[in-house]
Amino acid sequence: MTTFDERKEGFEHGFALGSELAFKAKARRNQMVGLWAAEKLGLDAKEADAYASEMIALHLKPDAEDNVFKRIVADFEKAGVQQSHHQIRRTMMQLQVEAEKLVRESA
Repeated sequence: MTTFDERKEGFEHGFALGSELAFKAKARRNQMVGLWAAEKLGLDAKEADAYASEMIALHLKPDAEDNVFKRIVADFEKAGVQQSHHQIRRTMMQLQVEAEKLVRESA
Protein backbone atom coordinates (compact mmCIF):
# COMPACT_ATOMS: atom_id res chain seq x y z
CA MET A 1 0.00 0.00 0.00
CA THR A 2 1.39 3.40 -0.94
CA THR A 3 1.55 6.42 1.33
CA PHE A 4 -1.22 8.01 -0.73
CA ASP A 5 -3.45 4.95 -0.23
CA GLU A 6 -2.76 4.99 3.50
CA ARG A 7 -3.64 8.69 3.75
CA LYS A 8 -6.80 8.15 1.71
CA GLU A 9 -7.82 5.26 3.96
CA GLY A 10 -7.07 7.37 7.04
CA PHE A 11 -9.23 10.25 5.79
CA GLU A 12 -12.06 7.87 4.90
CA HIS A 13 -11.89 6.30 8.36
CA GLY A 14 -11.84 9.73 10.00
CA PHE A 15 -14.83 10.87 7.98
CA ALA A 16 -16.80 7.72 8.81
CA LEU A 17 -15.96 8.06 12.49
CA GLY A 18 -16.92 11.74 12.47
CA SER A 19 -20.22 10.97 10.74
CA GLU A 20 -20.99 8.23 13.24
CA LEU A 21 -20.25 10.50 16.20
CA ALA A 22 -22.36 13.29 14.69
CA PHE A 23 -25.27 10.87 14.23
CA LYS A 24 -24.98 9.63 17.81
CA ALA A 25 -24.71 13.18 19.15
CA LYS A 26 -27.84 14.27 17.28
CA ALA A 27 -29.78 11.26 18.56
CA ARG A 28 -28.56 11.94 22.11
CA ARG A 29 -29.50 15.61 21.75
CA ASN A 30 -32.99 14.69 20.58
CA GLN A 31 -33.40 12.40 23.57
CA MET A 32 -32.30 15.19 25.91
CA VAL A 33 -34.58 17.70 24.16
CA GLY A 34 -37.44 15.23 24.45
CA LEU A 35 -36.88 14.82 28.18
CA TRP A 36 -36.65 18.61 28.61
CA ALA A 37 -39.89 19.14 26.69
CA ALA A 38 -41.60 16.29 28.54
CA GLU A 39 -40.77 17.97 31.84
CA LYS A 40 -42.27 21.24 30.57
CA LEU A 41 -45.35 19.30 29.45
CA GLY A 42 -45.71 17.73 32.89
CA LEU A 43 -45.37 14.14 31.69
CA ASP A 44 -44.59 11.38 34.16
CA ALA A 45 -41.37 9.34 33.86
CA LYS A 46 -42.83 6.63 31.62
CA GLU A 47 -44.50 9.16 29.32
CA ALA A 48 -41.32 11.25 29.26
CA ASP A 49 -39.25 8.27 28.13
CA ALA A 50 -41.78 7.51 25.38
CA TYR A 51 -41.79 11.16 24.30
CA ALA A 52 -37.97 11.23 24.19
CA SER A 53 -38.00 8.06 22.09
CA GLU A 54 -40.34 9.76 19.65
CA MET A 55 -37.87 12.65 19.36
CA ILE A 56 -35.08 10.18 18.58
CA ALA A 57 -37.25 8.57 15.89
CA LEU A 58 -37.85 11.98 14.29
CA HIS A 59 -34.08 12.21 13.85
CA LEU A 60 -34.21 9.40 11.32
CA LYS A 61 -36.62 11.24 9.01
CA PRO A 62 -35.77 13.92 6.45
CA ASP A 63 -35.59 17.47 7.85
CA ALA A 64 -34.97 16.05 11.31
CA GLU A 65 -34.03 19.38 12.87
CA ASP A 66 -37.26 21.04 11.78
CA ASN A 67 -39.34 17.97 12.65
CA VAL A 68 -38.19 18.01 16.26
CA PHE A 69 -38.62 21.76 16.60
CA LYS A 70 -42.08 21.78 14.96
CA ARG A 71 -43.26 18.86 17.09
CA ILE A 72 -42.20 20.57 20.32
CA VAL A 73 -43.76 23.87 19.27
CA ALA A 74 -47.04 22.13 18.42
CA ASP A 75 -47.05 20.13 21.66
CA PHE A 76 -46.25 23.21 23.75
CA GLU A 77 -49.00 25.24 22.06
CA LYS A 78 -51.51 22.41 22.54
CA ALA A 79 -50.61 22.10 26.25
CA GLY A 80 -50.39 25.86 26.85
CA VAL A 81 -46.66 25.80 27.69
CA GLN A 82 -45.18 29.29 27.31
CA GLN A 83 -41.84 28.98 25.47
CA SER A 84 -40.77 31.22 22.61
CA HIS A 85 -39.37 29.72 19.44
CA HIS A 86 -36.08 31.35 20.35
CA GLN A 87 -36.04 29.65 23.76
CA ILE A 88 -36.74 26.26 22.20
CA ARG A 89 -34.02 26.70 19.56
CA ARG A 90 -31.55 27.94 22.19
CA THR A 91 -32.25 24.90 24.38
CA MET A 92 -31.80 22.62 21.38
CA MET A 93 -28.42 24.23 20.61
CA GLN A 94 -27.27 24.04 24.23
CA LEU A 95 -28.24 20.39 24.46
CA GLN A 96 -26.46 19.71 21.15
CA VAL A 97 -23.21 20.98 22.67
CA GLU A 98 -23.75 18.86 25.77
CA ALA A 99 -24.64 15.78 23.70
CA GLU A 100 -21.51 16.17 21.55
CA LYS A 101 -19.39 16.34 24.67
CA LEU A 102 -21.02 13.20 26.11
CA VAL A 103 -20.58 11.27 22.87
CA ARG A 104 -16.91 12.28 22.54
CA GLU A 105 -16.26 11.21 26.14
CA SER A 106 -17.85 7.82 25.59
CA ALA A 107 -16.05 7.17 22.29
